[in-house]
Amino acid sequence: MIPEIGHFALILALSLAVCQGVLPLVGAHRDNAALMSVARSTSFGQFFFVAVSFGCLIWAFVNDDFSVLYVAKNSQLLLPTPYKVSAVWSAHEGSLLMWILILAIWTAAVAKFSSGIPLKLIARVIGVLGLLSVGFLLFALLTSNPFERLIPAAIDGADLNPLLQDPGLAIHPPILYIGYVGFSVAFAFAIAAMISGDLDQNWARWTRPWTVVAWLFLTIGIALGSWWAYYELGWGGWWFWDPVENASFMPWLIGTALIHSLAVTERRGLFKSWTLLLAITAFSLSLLGTFLVRSGIIVSVHAFATDPTRGFFILTFLAIVVIGALVLYAWRAPALDSTVGFSPLSRETFLLLNNVLLVIATTLVLLGTLAPLIVEMLNGGKISIGAPWFQIAFLVPMIPLVLLLGLGMHTAWRKQNPGPWMRLLRLPAIAAVIIGVVLPLMFYGRVSLMLIIGCGAAAWIVISSLIQPVRSWCRKEGATGITRSALGMCIAHLGMGVFVIGVTITSAFGIESDRAMRIGETLEVAGLQFEFRELREVQGPNYTAIEGVLEVRDGGEFIGTVRPQKRQYLVQKNWMTEAGIHPTWNKDLFVALGDQIGDGVWSVRIQYKPLIRFIWIGAFIMAMGGLVTVTDRRYRKTVK
Repeated sequence: MIPEIGHFALILALSLAVCQGVLPLVGAHRDNAALMSVARSTSFGQFFFVAVSFGCLIWAFVNDDFSVLYVAKNSQLLLPTPYKVSAVWSAHEGSLLMWILILAIWTAAVAKFSSGIPLKLIARVIGVLGLLSVGFLLFALLTSNPFERLIPAAIDGADLNPLLQDPGLAIHPPILYIGYVGFSVAFAFAIAAMISGDLDQNWARWTRPWTVVAWLFLTIGIALGSWWAYYELGWGGWWFWDPVENASFMPWLIGTALIHSLAVTERRGLFKSWTLLLAITAFSLSLLGTFLVRSGIIVSVHAFATDPTRGFFILTFLAIVVIGALVLYAWRAPALDSTVGFSPLSRETFLLLNNVLLVIATTLVLLGTLAPLIVEMLNGGKISIGAPWFQIAFLVPMIPLVLLLGLGMHTAWRKQNPGPWMRLLRLPAIAAVIIGVVLPLMFYGRVSLMLIIGCGAAAWIVISSLIQPVRSWCRKEGATGITRSALGMCIAHLGMGVFVIGVTITSAFGIESDRAMRIGETLEVAGLQFEFRELREVQGPNYTAIEGVLEVRDGGEFIGTVRPQKRQYLVQKNWMTEAGIHPTWNKDLFVALGDQIGDGVWSVRIQYKPLIRFIWIGAFIMAMGGLVTVTDRRYRKTVK
């Protein structure tokens, strides 16, 4: 009965989504306040019924209702209850329902917190979001019903994929989806503004906080996914350039460009057409990621579906959304030319360069991701584009970007006097170069050109990010000396600097050793001694494990114990690697237990990862900067 209620709730949500998508748009066109007022109530109603449907699916998992096909495929009696909940979004049908729920939440939030926005504009925004909901609800009901019955019901389920039986699954996908789906709001504001033709600075100001919130959630989601892959997959890397990793990274890059472009449009009324195009592109790339995950055309740990019908549906939906948006853009863009000028040395110029470099980086990642698929579709055989290509291609626009970042922060709008500007940045630039040379040489014993560039760029970003807050503090201006938006910018850029230093140091000085070891043997890695003390059996709730115990010493001084595991899950019978990690603030000691390769001999992977946690710390600092930015009261005021 409960699954049927969930299914019926989805049908009711679809009905309300149709009303939400049609009536407010008609009302705005006819200037009918009654029809426009329907937008908010229908968005709340749609959210309610989608939430009911999602709750019904959670109930089916928690109560082991194996008469529901989706539950039978992705759960099991012995599965711990927290994992039964997270299993709801572990596969295609449930993750799609979560996508729909998050879209409904975003829509309801826009309806709730938009009282200061003109009714006609917000009616169009909510209407566009309603049409998007119609597409995804039809996708779920026609091709991906999570409440489909299994007759007769299974006695037990096939279990959740062991890779996903981890706390990371409980938080990574929801947060990632909040970011993904959040760009739909920027897209809806862009479409609504183009329909009305009213693209003033108010539009940019209203759009920017929603975009920043989506961006900060996507930042956290990507960081959590990277962390999960690092400790769960057993290979010790933090980024693999997997197609689906790229699919989340590309909207982040374009979203970053969009935030900076919105700043220019909000402050100076410039880049209007470019900002609109970025808003369309950010959400289009989110839809592209949805297609890659659900079409079955890629092989990835993230891929959910292999049904061509689903792939065709989402591809058709993607084409309708993107082509429709671009046609509207082509109609309105020519009328958006601005007569406002700016000097070559100005903040506008640096933000424009920022945008160009981010778009180039996105394009290179997109080409590397889609090229194997395109070549195969053209019967050109199978090709593989691996991490080395992405790393080299991505660095080309990124190196000048991080160098320009510190310059643009301290450049005036419209025109900058070069004298004071150069005096302000001269000492930070010299300090960054010195740190770029001294830091790797002092702490790690060697230096190279790439190390100087990486460490110097990181130091440059960190120092330049601190200039404005420190000057405000020294002048005893406190919180009044710098706006929340400017402070958020400084914090986000500071996080980027921390991220860069983490990537640079762990890439240059990380050490990996794969060895065959017996109990009692000691292996030295990075000057540390790893002694293989024993093997023990561990019983989990739905798995058995062999746990290795390795003690780590530095010159005889005990540092800690690392406990890697090989787990065998009771239902699916496959073995999974659970790495053992001994973390400190400046390094990780990573140990993965491999296969038994002889009598008492095991394959052991030991890795020394200096400053690797700076990668994730930096990402969370960036997200914190976004959070500070959206608290700026300016975003709740109208531009005069």
